[in-house]
Amino acid sequence: MNCHSSNPFTLQTIYTAINSSMKNISCILICSTIVFALSCKSSNHQFDATGLFEAEEVVVSSELSGKLIRFDVEEGASLSKDSIIGQVDPMQYELQKEQIEASISAVNNKNIPVTPQLQILEAQSRAQNEQMNTIQVQLTTARTEKSRIEKLVHGEAAPAKQLEDMNAQIDLLNQQIKSVKSQIEVTQQQIRSQKQLIAAQNAGINSEKEPLAKRKEQAADVLSKTNIKNPISGVVLARYVHQYEVVTPAKPLYKIANIDQLKLRAYVSGDQLSKLALNQEVSVFTDFGEKGQRNYKGKLVWISDKAEFTPKTIQTKEERANLVYAVKIQVPNDGYLKIGMYGEVKF
Repeated sequence: MNCHSSNPFTLQTIYTAINSSMKNISCILICSTIVFALSCKSSNHQFDATGLFEAEEVVVSSELSGKLIRFDVEEGASLSKDSIIGQVDPMQYELQKEQIEASISAVNNKNIPVTPQLQILEAQSRAQNEQMNTIQVQLTTARTEKSRIEKLVHGEAAPAKQLEDMNAQIDLLNQQIKSVKSQIEVTQQQIRSQKQLIAAQNAGINSEKEPLAKRKEQAADVLSKTNIKNPISGVVLARYVHQYEVVTPAKPLYKIANIDQLKLRAYVSGDQLSKLALNQEVSVFTDFGEKGQRNYKGKLVWISDKAEFTPKTIQTKEERANLVYAVKIQVPNDGYLKIGMYGEVKF
């Protein structure tokens, strides 16, 4: 039987087919290698340091003990600065303030008013002054009468005894004026002494009011703290309590952070440190997976002055140098950045 005549494929045909297949396989391998190399190159761009995004987190606590009768906080909610987000039951703190106010009122009632004795002395002083005025009027009249009598006596129209009697009357009025003046001085001294005694007693009583006034201010301040005030503008990261729970001072209520500006904490080697300066602008890259990569402009806001061992999760340009320096880069958040994300830095 003739094999060459019955098989349509010749040996030459088989060799040609094999060579063609080998060429196609080689072409496919070359193309795959190029694509893989390009892919690696595009995904492994150059960077100087990597780090994690963080924010300045504030844990808000209650300053007082009591039942939380109001608490308007939800995780993920945006809160403005100084907004009232909750309240501790203020009843006992209001009662403390009212008690102090009652104590102040009681002290005011202890003040000694104008006493009846002082009123008598002041009335006596007024009567003595009126008596003095009456005597002075009488003295003025007597002196006028004396002048008239002197003229009559000199003209021998009146006896000298009338002039002597008038002089005696004037002397008596002068003695009465001196006596009344002395009485007025004694009465005024008694009034002054009485007023000083009352003032001293009231000063001792009023001295009790000053510490009470300070306690009232303190009670008012404590009462104002029953309203829980949010310290910063930001987003609530976590809530630790619920309404109607009993809270105590320093017990965490919720955690909040301002995420409008995040900070990328990265690490650089000593060689890189000499090339950095505060407020220097840098480029920050973040990979969002299928959404691609985003580029941000950041500002170097902090450089540590102490070296530390490289954290295990951080890479540096020198691939885990032994000693590195921490830096913080402030990055404006466009809403895509999250706390804990990785970022790469190009100085």
